[in-house]
Amino acid sequence: MLSPDSLLSRVIMYALLAALLALLIWRAVRKDRREYQHFKALRDTTSRQRILRKWVLESLLFFGGSAAVILVLVWQFVPRMLAQVEGYPAALAFRQFVADSNGVFVAVVIGVVVAAIAGGVLFVVLLRNSTEIPTIGDIGALLPRNRQELGYGVALSLNAGVVEELLFRLAVPALVFGITGNAAVAIVGSILLFAALHLYQGAAGIVGALAIGTLLMLIYLATGSILWPILAHALIDLRSLVLIPMVIYRVHRVSGLEDVDGDLPVDDGGDPPSRS
Repeated sequence: MLSPDSLLSRVIMYALLAALLALLIWRAVRKDRREYQHFKALRDTTSRQRILRKWVLESLLFFGGSAAVILVLVWQFVPRMLAQVEGYPAALAFRQFVADSNGVFVAVVIGVVVAAIAGGVLFVVLLRNSTEIPTIGDIGALLPRNRQELGYGVALSLNAGVVEELLFRLAVPALVFGITGNAAVAIVGSILLFAALHLYQGAAGIVGALAIGTLLMLIYLATGSILWPILAHALIDLRSLVLIPMVIYRVHRVSGLEDVDGDLPVDDGGDPPSRS
């Protein structure tokens, strides 16, 4: 681990942050946008699955690998950053409020979370006969079109929940805090970086990612555990990439086998899946 009192450590952290920012900016501005535009033009499921498989592996290696390297070097800053956050007046007032509620606040939060999950599922079920997809940002092309692609929807959701939270809620804030010593700068900077990474989804996607990133960061700071934002992130993505395609488009009943002309896949009864 890097020592917070060493000049060499600070130089290494600056270099690490600069390299990470350069790679993330390149991905957001060039790689992700170019590949997503190409992916949107694909019609045959074999090519789509090949790219989805590539994205899962790349995300695991790049985001997961970056998080692992950074955390090995700056893990000592994680508890220090959380300790600084806990000293903020708002955090002190919140903890006092929770203590004074005698467990009522915790029960209310659990109830709200359960209601939100149930409401989200009910909302999708009620829209099962709709031709419009309730999504935030330009992610329509990512939605699975058949049983074979549905598995990649699960893989993308679970992978993003783990590696993106480890990087943007744990590793990047710890790295920025190690450089600046300011928890607020580390937290806000990581949220903005997470939002900017969704540039390929358009303005709505960036705004949506900003809101979701803020929520996930608040969950992490409130609980002090990365496991809860990982779970929340995975559930949010599973709703978009698995629940919506299954309930609205019934893709689990659609075969991924294509005809010789490479047309859209048909379901087991021979009817094309309805899509807007």
